[in-house]
Amino acid sequence: MPEEVLFKSESDQTREEIAALLRRVADNLENKDAITLKAGNESVTLDPPARPTFEVKAEREGPANSPGELSIEFELEWDEDGGGDGSGGGGPLEIE
Repeated sequence: MPEEVLFKSESDQTREEIAALLRRVADNLENKDAITLKAGNESVTLDPPARPTFEVKAEREGPANSPGELSIEFELEWDEDGGGDGSGGGGPLEIE
C-alpha cells in the first residue's frame, strides 16, 4: 500500500519542549479531542478512534562497527474506514 505523507515536521528541541508537545497529545487523547499538527503554513487535524494501535520502536541506524543514530518512535495507527482489529504483538507495553 503506498504511503502519503500528510504532514511532517523535524526540528531540534529541548527535552522540555518535546515533553510539552507529547503532553499536549496525551491530553487530547485523554479528553477524546482531535489532534492538530501545525508547522508554518501547514497543518493537519486527525481524530484517533477510541482504540488505535500504538506502536513504539527504538532503533539504531548506521554502520554496525561505528557510532550511528538512535531514535525512539511513537506511532498511533488506525484504519480510515474504522476497520481492523487493533491487535498488536509483544505483550503489554511499559515505559519507565
